[in-house]
Amino acid sequence: MCSVTRGIPLTKDFANGGVSFWYRQTGLPARRPALPGPRDYDVAIVGGGYTGLWTAYYLKRADPGLRIAVLEKEFAGFGASGRNGGWLSAEFAGSRKRHAKARGRQAMIDLQHAMFRSVDEVISVAETEGIDADVRKSGLIHVATNPAQRRRLRAQVADLRTWGYDEDDVRLLERDEQRERVQVAGALQASYSPHCARIQPAKLAVGLAGVVARLGVDIFEDTTVTEILPRRGDVRAAAITTRGIVTAEYVIRATEGFTANLAGQHRQWLPMNSSMIVTEPLPADVWKHIGWQGGELLEDEAHAYVYTQRTADDRIAIGGRGIPYRYGSRIDRRGATQPQTVALLWRMLVKLFPAAADTGIQHAWSGVLGVPRDWCSTVHLDHATGLGWAGGYVGSGVTTTNLAGRTLRDLVLRRDTPLTRLPWVGRQVRQWEPEPLRWAGVQLIYALFRAADRHENERGTTTSPYARLANLISGR
Repeated sequence: MCSVTRGIPLTKDFANGGVSFWYRQTGLPARRPALPGPRDYDVAIVGGGYTGLWTAYYLKRADPGLRIAVLEKEFAGFGASGRNGGWLSAEFAGSRKRHAKARGRQAMIDLQHAMFRSVDEVISVAETEGIDADVRKSGLIHVATNPAQRRRLRAQVADLRTWGYDEDDVRLLERDEQRERVQVAGALQASYSPHCARIQPAKLAVGLAGVVARLGVDIFEDTTVTEILPRRGDVRAAAITTRGIVTAEYVIRATEGFTANLAGQHRQWLPMNSSMIVTEPLPADVWKHIGWQGGELLEDEAHAYVYTQRTADDRIAIGGRGIPYRYGSRIDRRGATQPQTVALLWRMLVKLFPAAADTGIQHAWSGVLGVPRDWCSTVHLDHATGLGWAGGYVGSGVTTTNLAGRTLRDLVLRRDTPLTRLPWVGRQVRQWEPEPLRWAGVQLIYALFRAADRHENERGTTTSPYARLANLISGR
């Protein structure tokens, strides 16, 4: 046992990395064949995660005659789609004011309402297509555990009222109701929104991939795309792979946190790492102390926040940012979690739920997500070049990918719809700074966030100036 994790109750079969716990539950899917050589399609989608799969699904449903291929380096659902925290949430990445600046305040409110509906859309498709993903729509709780967090939470709920949230969309909980829902140690205030559901993310990814394949979409796995080229005169857009060139009328980049691996995209989106641990199933006597019978999703109000779920088989899965960024946009494909991050997440678990202190930790893993320079998600299609993309979800992608897939469907089919008029469509931002500025900036930002949390936990009654400085540097 590593000295950093000494004292943490790791189970005898504790595993770190390789795959997420979600795939440990289900087993890895059988690999599909790789691209057999050069091919031509109507639409080629680079990336077999939620974005690529939803885009293929909605395009094929809308026009069954379309020839569509999904090109995936590993297997469909390998990346963040099979490693995330299982939050089907209506929360949307980025500044509302920044999105509203593009097309007006009402457009941002429309975008938020589209996110509300997208939660139910995913649930509806899962039911219709027979995808059992342990879905339970029981809402989302944000909890504040110090005075500064409480003040921030109250201000956030008040601000959401001005962005189209009414009392049925988000509200502060009375103390008794919060305790009835879940017993969080030191909770001073909590809010609740019904627009969130728990899922088992690997089950959703594998199930969706199966549906897409049955609809007639070609999913090629073990197929590495190295470069994407625009249309040039009569030469169609193309995805250059290690197994041949795929040409298409449209090539959609759906690579999210892995975008930096593509030629010319190294500074487009920063690959941010997020880590998780999961406990063994908690016994009934521990759940008596915690409550949480509704299975709501739960997040604290710290700047270096954690996110949790009660799984379908009565575990607690908890995640957060450990080592958020590796120099040069490098990506650890093994998905291992640093020992200090395992220790940090365990301490946060025990802080929130002291009754779980003796519960064994069974698995740790990490995944990578994409962060644009302005921290705002985007979806785009250029008919002139034949290139499109969606991503930059900053950790809020489980629901947003569905909205992206439906929006890309309408853009490819040249439909003018309410989705194509939403303010994130066509949004483009500057690239991230070159190294070593990029690495130094991210390290400083998260050091400031951790300092802000320490300051607020010790004596802060308002948001720490360290956090304000971190937000200023990050451009959030």
